[in-house]
Amino acid sequence: MRALSIAATGMNAQQTNLEVISNNIANINTTGFKRARAEFTDLLYQTERQAGISNAANGSIVPEGVNIGLGVKTAAVRNLHEQGQLTSTSNPFDVAIVGKGWFQVQAADGSTVYTRDGAFNVNAQGQLVTLSGAQVIPNITVPIDAKNITINNTGQVFAMVGNDTNATQLGQITIATFINDAGLDAMGDNLFRQTAASGDPTVGVPNDPGFGKLQQNYLEASNVDPVKEITDLISAQRAYEMNSKVIQAADDMASVVSKNLR
Repeated sequence: MRALSIAATGMNAQQTNLEVISNNIANINTTGFKRARAEFTDLLYQTERQAGISNAANGSIVPEGVNIGLGVKTAAVRNLHEQGQLTSTSNPFDVAIVGKGWFQVQAADGSTVYTRDGAFNVNAQGQLVTLSGAQVIPNITVPIDAKNITINNTGQVFAMVGNDTNATQLGQITIATFINDAGLDAMGDNLFRQTAASGDPTVGVPNDPGFGKLQQNYLEASNVDPVKEITDLISAQRAYEMNSKVIQAADDMASVVSKNLR
């Protein structure tokens, strides 16, 4: 009975949906996290009668056919790169992107990866780094005697160095944009990697046309909406239960047939 296998695909799809929702909820307080959404497509159809062909020799055209769907499959898990709310902090190295763009970070293998998590600090050499110690690109070094550090909306980093009364520019933060943010590959640690689907990055100065601006002393919060996630969770649970009911009904119907054949 096809209903058993069809309903099983529905249960597998809702289990995937539940896993995506649970990951969203788990990262509700993760800086710069972008919630995901599972997307599904129907499987192949088994055609028992083709529409648009003659019913018999020199007969009428069949207006509607008989196509039995074989279930559902997961087509994609899409990361929704919507702006998260800004949260105020007291760390002058904390920077949020307001609008489009990604910070550039040097990975352990020397490649460039991307993040929306602007929770930066300095390492022992004074270099601007992420919480995991990855160096921000381009390299910005903060002298040990620097004070009154300022990062403006266009990514310029200034500080009072030593006994200077005038601010010195320490460097320029640039950001990257992609044609298809959803095509980036999530690596964990709030990092994403370029793929063929995302396209090549376009690097520019914050607040230029097509690029977001920077906001010092703020971090971008997760864009997970707890109310929506709970609603989606209930919907996934109900869909899973309905598919299980289909399996139970199909099994009961099959048992009736088997009893009548005895």
